[in-house]
Order: sequence, then C-alpha cells, then structure tokens
Amino acid sequence: MTVGILASPLVFNRFSATPELAAVTLVAELALMLVLFIDASLIDLKVLRDAPSKIPTRLLLIGLPLTMLLGTGVGVLMFDSISIWAILLMALILSPTDAALGQAVVKSEDVPNRIRQSISVESGLNDGIALPPILFCLAILGADSDGHSGDWINYLIKQVTLGPVVGLAVGYVGGKLIEQMSGLGWMEETFQRLSVLPLAILAYAIAETVGGNGFISAFSAGIGLRLGATTVQIRHRMQEFGETEGTQLILIVFLLFGLALVPALFPYWGWQELGYAVASLTILRMIPVAISLIGAKLDWQSIAFIGWFGPRGIASVLYLLMALAAIGFVGNEQFMSVIVLTVAISVYAHGISAVSLSKRYGQNRPTDY
Repeated sequence: MTVGILASPLVFNRFSATPELAAVTLVAELALMLVLFIDASLIDLKVLRDAPSKIPTRLLLIGLPLTMLLGTGVGVLMFDSISIWAILLMALILSPTDAALGQAVVKSEDVPNRIRQSISVESGLNDGIALPPILFCLAILGADSDGHSGDWINYLIKQVTLGPVVGLAVGYVGGKLIEQMSGLGWMEETFQRLSVLPLAILAYAIAETVGGNGFISAFSAGIGLRLGATTVQIRHRMQEFGETEGTQLILIVFLLFGLALVPALFPYWGWQELGYAVASLTILRMIPVAISLIGAKLDWQSIAFIGWFGPRGIASVLYLLMALAAIGFVGNEQFMSVIVLTVAISVYAHGISAVSLSKRYGQNRPTDY
C-alpha cells in the first residue's frame, strides 16, 4: 500500500490509475472469489461448536451484527448529507475484519491458542456473512440511481438463491471429481492445488450467467468443496495453495489501493471522516466485542486484545470496489472516502502494533490460557 501511495500522484507521480480501471476491478474480483472460496472451505462447524466458551460464535453472531448496527447509528448522527442506505452500506463494508493484516497475531506463539483461533475464525467467516446485506444495500442504491425502485426485490431474490445453489453444486461435484481422479492416480498433487482458482471462477461465472451472485456462489462453492472432497490431505493441499494464491492477489490489491483509491478519495478527507474512521477501529469494534464476550470467562486484557485486533483490509477494499462498479463514484465520494481512510489507518495502526502488543499480551496473560 505504501509503495502504491509513493508511486501515485500524491507523492512522486510515477504512475496514475483510477478505481474504475478494468485491471483494478479484474484483480479485485479474482481476489474476492478466491478469498471467499478458501474461507468457506475452511469452515469447520465442529470448531465453532466445541470452541472454549464459543468465542468465535459469539463474535460472529453477536459482535458482528452489533458492529453493523452501532456503525450505522453513529454514521446517521455524524453525516447529515449521506443517505441512510449509503451509511448502512458504509457500516457493513467496514464490519468484516482482515485475516491477512492479522497474520502476525494469528501466528504468534505469544498469544494463547484459543485467542488466536478465535480471531482467525472470526476474520475468516465475517466477510462471507457480511456479503448478503451488502448486496441488499447495493440493490436498493443501484435501483434508486437507475430509477427502477421496484426491480431490486426480484434482483436480490435471484442473487441470493441462485448463487448458493450453483456454488454448492460446482464445489461438491468439483471436489468429488478431484478426489476420485486423485484416487485413480489420474491427477497428481500439483494439479490438485491448481484446481482451486478455476473452481472459484467456474462457480462465479455460472452463477452470473443464470442471474445469481457470483461472489455468493464462490463462497458456497467452498462449502461444497468441503462436502465433496472428504479426503483431508487432498483438501489441505488445495486450501494451502489457494491461500498462497489469495495472498499474492491480496498484495496486488493493496498496491492498487494505494495507487488508485487513496489518491482519488484523499481530497474528501476531513475531520468528520477522520473521526468516524478512528471510531470504527476503536469503539465501534471494541464495544460490540466486549458485549458479545460477556459470560465467556475472559479477562479484560483478552477482551481488549480481541477488540483491538479487528483490522479492516482486503474485504472492505473489495466490497468498496464492488460498490464502485454497482453505484458509481459520483455522489458517493464522502462515504467511500471514509472507507478508504479507515482501511489506510488500519493497515498502519494494526500492522505496526501487531508484534509488540502480541508479545506484551503474552507476557501478561493468565497462566491457565
């Protein structure tokens, strides 16, 4: 992201790109397909059900909705010139946390395993959970801008019904075929790994062709893969390589974020936007987390640690690019600038503090953790 900002017109002016550039959209869409697919393929209901104090479940089912609601309420109070649907969209886009920016925490041996696991599971699933309400807002805002206010209901129904059906079918059949062909010796390990991105793209493409949502389809395909490919070793190969591919695409997206989105929305940053961005990364995240963890038998340091490490990153950027494609830039500059500013602050604030706070928390953690 920093390299993108330095190369952009804001600093050295070596390159120039716009958020609407086709290459930016393509890379972002590929990254989102793969991230959603892999996140869904890693879902283990047993972990959610059996986790100590069910911390991930609390964060996803209580903390995430509270973050969305609180973010919307504060946005309504702070921004008079933004419509309620745009404020809701902003709050939804800023609700998912980023597993990529939290890697230093998730992999730190200083952090207790159940805390690491909880943060990892939450960040892996909340982007998929946030997607349907984001599509709902985009459908309404898109219909209003096109003057077809009555069409969004039919559009949304097709998006959220056909997408999962197609995705589950593609993922399940694909997983079964890969497993059977591997068992017969017709598919070696290299091609097992390489099949992840094509499966995600196939699920996306078929869903879009029949009127469903491609991203929901890609997420559902990950669930289908887990159901179809029951051999753990084969599935792990696919997931490991898919995460590596996804990380590469994510890094490119952050480069494009600094190169295109930051310069485009920098002129719209003000004290109001800064205030909401800081609130989004602190009280709008930490209060819902604290409420959701009531009764989880965690000390205040652990609750504060989980609350702070809710970085906003790749999911927010990709959903913002979706919004740009769906409703356009003109007239939506203010709430989009808030999203970009929040992500930019988060990259630095969470990136710089991850290692030092993990070590400090590990030194002061309770011995029974």
